[in-house]
Amino acid sequence: MARTKKIKSPTQLELVEPVFAVLVELGGSATIDEMRDSVIKKLNLSDNVVDEPHKGNASQQTELEYQLAWARTRLKNLGAIINSKRGVWMITPEYAGRKFITREEVTANIKETRLKGKAETEVNSILKDGDPSNDGIDTIEDSEPWRAELAEALHNMDPYAFERLSMLLLRECGFSQVIVTKKSSDGGIDGTGKLRINGIFSFNVAFQCKRYIGSVSASDIRDFRGSLTTDIEKGVLITTGSFTKAAREEASNAGKQPIDLIDGEEFINKLIEYGLGVKEKTIYEVDKGFFEKV
Repeated sequence: MARTKKIKSPTQLELVEPVFAVLVELGGSATIDEMRDSVIKKLNLSDNVVDEPHKGNASQQTELEYQLAWARTRLKNLGAIINSKRGVWMITPEYAGRKFITREEVTANIKETRLKGKAETEVNSILKDGDPSNDGIDTIEDSEPWRAELAEALHNMDPYAFERLSMLLLRECGFSQVIVTKKSSDGGIDGTGKLRINGIFSFNVAFQCKRYIGSVSASDIRDFRGSLTTDIEKGVLITTGSFTKAAREEASNAGKQPIDLIDGEEFINKLIEYGLGVKEKTIYEVDKGFFEKV
């Protein structure tokens, strides 16, 4: 029996076409955030859809972000896109001349690879609702089990320890003179630092850390912005959760002091990039064919 759609967000198969289209529009490559924002704009998705949380996800990924990750994985399996580095995706040379990818192409690829050998009625049932999550793929891009473990570890940290971790991460990112300025949760500044770019330009930066499960709202952005003093040139809000659509719009409001945002997924990516609290493990796969042909 075919499943009925139980989410507000477009499904992974509904998203493969717009994901590829925005990559084309953005010049053939884009970050995950750029693709998300462009798809939201292209499909004119409401706040209610964009902010829908994905159930059972420790990193507080939204349902849209979860389905977009699946859509990227489907396009990668098709050979249409690759991730050149973590968080950045590009169209492959084989598909560089294409202006669009159809859902039918992707479903055909799933049938030929992941669902090969299954009865036609079962295949149609799996594909009908646009969310074929039981087709044999164990994990999707950027959703490995250890990421959930790392997200849980962040959520379980003492709030002040999380501030110190954020301070350490900012130093790794090029900040200096980083200090924690208070130990309270009043919505104000948690710490300050100085960011120097190319050894020439420097900016006074204030940051706020929100270690909790949930979404940061537009009012949280306004409260943080209101706490910034005149000597602060840039604000950074860090959370282990996510940001609502309204919060992202408020942070980038052209008429106000911009606030840079680091959500739970980006925070994890930065920990991985700088090797903080994680260790890379190499797994070898035996090529039996090699030994048979020697």
